[in-house]
Amino acid sequence: MAGGVGSRFWPMSTPDYPKQFIDVLGCGRTLIQLTFDRFKGICPAENVWVVTSEKYAEEVKRQLPEVADDHILREPCRRNTAPCIAYVSWKIKSINPKANMVVTPSDHIVMDVKEFQRVIRSAMQFTNSSDAILTLGMKPTRPETGYGYIEADLSYPSTNNKEIYRVDSFKEKPDLATAERYVKKSSFYWNSGIFVWNVNTIVNALRVYQPSISKVFERLLPYYFSEKEQELINQEFPTCENISIDYAIMEKADEIFVFPADFGWSDLGTWGSLLANSSKDPHGNALIGKNIKMYESRNCVVHTTQEKKVVIQGLDGYIIAEKDDTLLICRLTEEQRIKEFSAE
Repeated sequence: MAGGVGSRFWPMSTPDYPKQFIDVLGCGRTLIQLTFDRFKGICPAENVWVVTSEKYAEEVKRQLPEVADDHILREPCRRNTAPCIAYVSWKIKSINPKANMVVTPSDHIVMDVKEFQRVIRSAMQFTNSSDAILTLGMKPTRPETGYGYIEADLSYPSTNNKEIYRVDSFKEKPDLATAERYVKKSSFYWNSGIFVWNVNTIVNALRVYQPSISKVFERLLPYYFSEKEQELINQEFPTCENISIDYAIMEKADEIFVFPADFGWSDLGTWGSLLANSSKDPHGNALIGKNIKMYESRNCVVHTTQEKKVVIQGLDGYIIAEKDDTLLICRLTEEQRIKEFSAE
């Protein structure tokens, strides 16, 4: 899923060029390219699909030339994750009704790729032989208020896979006191937004719980892979309800399972999360760029990759980021105001 917009990493990212297309980590690969890379050996390139906005489609093609053009699905407008997943599921089902699917955002990071691949392979074996809807739960490392949580029933693991448990409930993003309570319990996990299921399972769940969305993509079955597909998607897609897959399916269906995992995951939703997930110098500074000198500074995240010499002295807990003709210097504690700054 690569249709997200936003300015959380402004000035690097903008609504016209969101974070999935940016080398946020300074490693030479963008977030969407890193997402593609970690599925190598699990899913051949010809089986990779990307759902994105019409205005990002050319950038997806540029960054992922391995993905077939008719596997880049173009949304004419934003309608959240349920219509996005419904569209690709019906299209995959039209050519492979026994397909096993992994649905993942394109703008997350994974530090331990080998463990990620092990978990995905194990999860796909589970969903290949069952009608279960499976989500990956991340073992929390701190009382995070920016993530939703999954409460698992750890009493009995699944008979088919001892690492997988039934979901008791999904929890909204909590306040700090509630998050602290969750972290003290072993049964709470961060909701990663990564799902595994077979295509029949998700299509049938959408038919039961979201019939109006299902009817849209069912009607289009004769037109997938035809010249009329995009024209009809442009007409019909905006009629879908704007709803997430969590609200549409996960909180309603019965056979929901969670695979608790720990592979260094983050959705990189904030500059603070980038600092937490980056390598740091002895003073806690995350430096992303080739020519950065820090003096008497600590706990800063610096993202300056356009070959300029950057010298910083006397800062503690700041964001310093530049892109083209824009420079941001902001306290990490005030980063919620970045959207306000970017609009000025």
